Amino acid sequence: MAGNDNHTLIQQLEGYRLTLAEIHYHMPDHPKILQTFIWQDYDLAPRYPVLGRFLGFWVEKIEGRLHSVYVARKQLIAAQDIKTVDGQFLIN
Repeated sequence: MAGNDNHTLIQQLEGYRLTLAEIHYHMPDHPKILQTFIWQDYDLAPRYPVLGRFLGFWVEKIEGRLHSVYVARKQLIAAQDIKTVDGQFLIN
């Protein structure tokens, strides 16, 4: 799991932000009823390529027709959170 944490940190340093999408869709058997699905991943604003791929998958593979998508994002690590190191200490 530590490798995944490193990947997430690298993504955040590259500008990815935690992104949450509230997806409203029509239930396949009852199209007048809306259902909600919550999606969360790291993505790049303002284009949101990861969310775009997920929504493309949804349209192609999932029966529920999309109604609306609301997006929120949060920057977890900012440039001011990164500090340079002035020295290195080796312990044998």
